[in-house]
Amino acid sequence: MTDKNINLPNLHPLVDQFSRTISYLRLSITDRCNLRCMYCMPEGAEENATHTKTGEILQHKDLLSYEEMLRVVRIAVGMGMNKLRLTGGEPLVRRGILDFIHQLTSLENLKEVRITTNGVLLADYAEQLFAGGVRQLNVSLDSLQPTKFHSITGRDYFTRVWKGLIKARDLGFKIKINVVAMKGVNDDEFKDFARLALTEPFQVRFIEFMPLGEKSSWKKEQFIRAEDIKDIISTIGQLTPFNNNRDEGPARMYELQDPSGQKGAVGFISPISHHFCDQCNRLRLTSEGTLRACLLNDKETDLKTLLRSDASDGVIRESIRQTILNKPKGHTLEDDLQKSGKPVCIGQMSQIGG
Repeated sequence: MTDKNINLPNLHPLVDQFSRTISYLRLSITDRCNLRCMYCMPEGAEENATHTKTGEILQHKDLLSYEEMLRVVRIAVGMGMNKLRLTGGEPLVRRGILDFIHQLTSLENLKEVRITTNGVLLADYAEQLFAGGVRQLNVSLDSLQPTKFHSITGRDYFTRVWKGLIKARDLGFKIKINVVAMKGVNDDEFKDFARLALTEPFQVRFIEFMPLGEKSSWKKEQFIRAEDIKDIISTIGQLTPFNNNRDEGPARMYELQDPSGQKGAVGFISPISHHFCDQCNRLRLTSEGTLRACLLNDKETDLKTLLRSDASDGVIRESIRQTILNKPKGHTLEDDLQKSGKPVCIGQMSQIGG
């Protein structure tokens, strides 16, 4: 089957109408998670024993199979995408993930496979992930205090996460720690996280609290701008901007140097206050099998139906290309929030994959 009626620029087969080269696929392999973070899982029925949110999860039949995901990745790589990130939910809770990673890392022209994890199972999986070819990890960690960690995540797993981080560090992984910044929740720890970047080989990145999900727990009074976080961090040392590096994605990265001369790397991700849409190079395949061109725009392309209706590779390729052509120039989240004061993007983070 040949592709028809494709009006993409000639410079690259995966350049959108705003001249952004799309080279990065984020793949949510499950919406299930072993944490119940206050900002991720939607409000729902509570577990009687713990009074933590359970949320709504997809039935197994509604998730893409590994075979279906591998097919999409293979087609996308053949079109020019060369970086892949596995997300969730929590990707390490899905059975068979190590075999799946081995299949992915065996694909020709796929340069790297990265994983975003909450770290709960990292100590158990780190050696096998490293042996499977994974070298870069993003670990979501919103508190360095065990009691507060429990309060934010609904689980008393801080010790497990820290053990996993240290093991991954010792194995040689490149590790980025993602901190969702919430005023009145963990803003008293921003300096502690920055100091962690001075004492450990971790990049620490602060992410503005985003209002995602129809039943999101986002509150305006908990929002803190990246510039305000940066001002707090600057009180413990000098911040010097790194040269722009597309490998860092949306983060604005800085070298932090304290008065003693210790150095570390910190970053600020500001989807609301400082848009980075003009640099966005990614698509997201949700755990439900839809292709999403923008995290903060609910328009999606249904690939699962195509995959399960014997569609040819050419038809799937066409759908990917059309999704890229329809990628919006940017989101309007800040304006929408000012008008309504509440979340306007109903997609659930645990299914989209961030």
